[in-house]
Amino acid sequence: MKPMSVDLVSTRVTINPQVRSGQPIIRGTRITVWDILGWLSGDLGESGILRDYPELKSEDIKAALQFAYQLKDKATQ
Repeated sequence: MKPMSVDLVSTRVTINPQVRSGQPIIRGTRITVWDILGWLSGDLGESGILRDYPELKSEDIKAALQFAYQLKDKATQ
């Protein structure tokens, strides 16, 4: 997977201890990165997620994937 711009993650993903117990969420929502990854690994593709969660944008899904990629990359260093 080719790394995307870090700006995508920094502008779309946030961590706030007061929201969802400090899990990484999509800014302006209570939807966690893990929620999105779970939906993608299940039977919801990007179009299904965007249909069911209109507050999300395609860039939010890409940011969630990039966040996970960066986390994996840090763990393997």
